[in-house]
Amino acid sequence: MSHNVPKLNDPSLLKTDVAYVNGEWVKAKSGKTFEVHDPSSGKLIGSAPEFDAADTQKAIDAAAAAFPAFKAKTGRERSKLLRKWYDLMVENSEDIAKLITWENGKPFADAKGEAAYAASFFEWFSEEAPRVYGDTIPASIAGNRVVTIKEPVGVCGLITPWNFPAAMITRKIGPALAAGCTVVAKSPGETPFTSLALAELAHRAGIPKGVVNVVSALKNTAEVGELLTTSPIIKKVSFTGSTGVGKLLMKQSSSTLKKLSFELGGNAPFIVFDDADLDTAVAGAIASKFRTSGQTCVCANRLFIQAGIYDQFAQAFAAKVKNFKVGGGYTEGVTHGPLIHDRAISKVDAHVRDAEKKGGKVIQGGQKMPELGPNFFQPTIITGMTTEMALASEETFGPVAGLFKFSTEEEVVKIANSSEVGLAGYFFSKDIQRVFRVAEALEVGMVGVNTGLISDAAAPFGGVKESGFGREGSKYGIAEYQVTKMITYGGMGQPLQK
Repeated sequence: MSHNVPKLNDPSLLKTDVAYVNGEWVKAKSGKTFEVHDPSSGKLIGSAPEFDAADTQKAIDAAAAAFPAFKAKTGRERSKLLRKWYDLMVENSEDIAKLITWENGKPFADAKGEAAYAASFFEWFSEEAPRVYGDTIPASIAGNRVVTIKEPVGVCGLITPWNFPAAMITRKIGPALAAGCTVVAKSPGETPFTSLALAELAHRAGIPKGVVNVVSALKNTAEVGELLTTSPIIKKVSFTGSTGVGKLLMKQSSSTLKKLSFELGGNAPFIVFDDADLDTAVAGAIASKFRTSGQTCVCANRLFIQAGIYDQFAQAFAAKVKNFKVGGGYTEGVTHGPLIHDRAISKVDAHVRDAEKKGGKVIQGGQKMPELGPNFFQPTIITGMTTEMALASEETFGPVAGLFKFSTEEEVVKIANSSEVGLAGYFFSKDIQRVFRVAEALEVGMVGVNTGLISDAAAPFGGVKESGFGREGSKYGIAEYQVTKMITYGGMGQPLQK
């Protein structure tokens, strides 16, 4: 497979210059497009339509028109549609992975993992769709009977990021459709083609027109986002992205009091206690820190290693990272790909230089890799980290692991919790009482104990504090797209008629 142009088994999955609205492939009315480049080589992949508010309004209107009939379908009918879409994703998983690597840059093996993970949300929510239950509630007033039913919230606006071009969109669309909602999904400007391939598979799966709409924009992203958050037709917005943008979208959504779920930035602590199994902890750090070259919101961002195991851990960790092979995502044997664009590279480089200037020691990596391309950076480990360094308080979103030394449980939990965000946290220990103490004390929405990988369609994903609210995946995920309606029947308690 060449570095630049992957050969798709089904070339019709690559949709250029069009988006998916009301069951049709349409261009932007203005005719404007934006270019999408391969982050490995910088070469042009293709262009996507630059939708504006008027284009997006057509998608919203299509979703609104499709909603009554889709809401009326039974859970079992919606389940079968999602299952068909899941089956098509599995059948086409290699092409989906090729598209992910092409536009995102992650190694092909990682992309194949993402394609399977993305499909799993359709499988999961196809199984949740027929199992939406209400309650029968004993009333306080004799003669009243109280029941609740779950109804779909309505048309949903979904905004997704580039770091998981397939999975971030399926874990929003899956529960929305299972609940009976229709959607307008804004694809990421950096990686629009994966989501458009998913739309093509939705079309083939027989998802009714208007139920799923996928729009694209780069320059007009803010304009499209503002329409999705202020349109009175849209009743719910789900967003994955930065805390700063989340705050703006929440402010805009207040004009129409939308139901919201936000999965925002993280600054995940990764804690290794003296009593941890060293090999398990190193493997966990590799998986959590360097997955997608550090470009995930649940990546370990601050690694805290207890004093008694610090040097040993640093050596073992560096030895493993030394064996990474960085390169283009399709190159045989490559373990880690490029960062998404030059701004990402600049931030990573600035964090490393800042740490060095303040006394940190780079024991592995630490440099850009211009010989590979403009967006490559060496996987990096820094020892002697302090809380004054930018890396301590900002999300790096790159392949840099800074190791902080700590002495006590109380001390490390206090530092871990000092962040204003709280998405994921990880720690390694074999002491069962410590495991419970620390898991309960960490101010995060998700905890990994003796593992660096916590993502699973069956597990609720989401944060606390300024990492947002709402949960994705799991038995809780569908509730984000439902409202509870209470019905009270009066005059029910009369004696049997003679």
